Amino acid sequence: MQSVSFDRLSRFVPLAVAAFMLGCDSSTQITPPRQSQPLATIGEGAVTERFTAELAVRGDIAYTTTWGNRSTLGNAIKIWNVAGATPELVDSVIVPNASTLGDIQVSDDGQLLIVATEFTTGSIMVYSVADPLRPQLLARYNTSLTDPGVHTAEVQRVDGKLYAFLCIDPRNGNPARLVIVDLSNPAAPTQVFSAVMGNPFVHDVYVRDGILITALWDDGIKIWDIGGAGQGTVANPLPIGSLVTRGGEAHNVWWFHNQISGEKRYVFVGQEGPGSIGTFSSGDIHVVDVSNLATPHEVAFYTLAGAGTHNFSVDETRGILYAAYYNGGVRAIDVTGDLSSCDAAARSADGRCDLGKMGRELGHGLADVGPVYVWGVQFTGANLYASDMLNGLWKLGVVPFPPD
Repeated sequence: MQSVSFDRLSRFVPLAVAAFMLGCDSSTQITPPRQSQPLATIGEGAVTERFTAELAVRGDIAYTTTWGNRSTLGNAIKIWNVAGATPELVDSVIVPNASTLGDIQVSDDGQLLIVATEFTTGSIMVYSVADPLRPQLLARYNTSLTDPGVHTAEVQRVDGKLYAFLCIDPRNGNPARLVIVDLSNPAAPTQVFSAVMGNPFVHDVYVRDGILITALWDDGIKIWDIGGAGQGTVANPLPIGSLVTRGGEAHNVWWFHNQISGEKRYVFVGQEGPGSIGTFSSGDIHVVDVSNLATPHEVAFYTLAGAGTHNFSVDETRGILYAAYYNGGVRAIDVTGDLSSCDAAARSADGRCDLGKMGRELGHGLADVGPVYVWGVQFTGANLYASDMLNGLWKLGVVPFPPD
């Protein structure tokens, strides 16, 4: 879960393999290059009075947040029924004392909805969604350490206990920091950890298998043990390894657990470069080999000319990464196999593999619907949903066939 940083920056279909046999030796087979195919646009839930930010989809219900100030302040949570082709707006919840919203996430048991607020008062709103269409506020968690704003809030379970990992904005001389909150009692969240980190931001985190990965902007990423690799705990994270990704601006992270091969080899890091809403964006997806968590190293990247990535969601059963690419719409990328192996034509001067030149872009979405500025995506199995700052909530088709 991640949100845009403009205030901070100033700123598959793969073709069937046509083997042409030149002889009995299979090594002479020629495979045509794969071409990126359009993802189907199924329906749009329009939002025009506010900028749409993050999304969370569970079953037939979707939630989107709003950001900044368009013609109306970005303090609304939109509630959608997405059972049909067109997302239908059911209701809105206005968050008091918030000038902008960012992250939104449903807990893994479907019982809680957590929303991050900025700027003063920085907080997380904890709602019961026992009735998914009518969130009921259980608590607003804020302390002096969550001001001036909670930029992102990742909600994950560690050792059976639910936690929220809050990335706090730097402002007015206060440095960025990570705050971890125990949500065991959602009506009374309690802080278990806080530390200053990031240069200048700690922008987002990824939590899995008792490992915490923090996106620290120009400090790259840092990997922590919180119970999965030794003596670390959520209350006492212990550093394992770190890497400054090329170009810095480490914005978001996904640790890929490949359901095809069983590998847990790659971490994808989104880079958010300078951008302007509705006009342009910049930043690549960086592929980091974490076979050894203590010595991560960058092996590949994906770049899209004229656009930059924001957030992504991965279909781990088929090895497809769906990336929000702001004015570039949505891109689907094949992340199966060895991403560090490529021929000379696809290898950059610094030794990394260029996934685009390798033909790994499988599909693209929202390229033909007019100006878009896609903030986030969520893969749900049958469909892909995209939150678009300019237009609202899109329901898209997924890559229809697995990578070859």
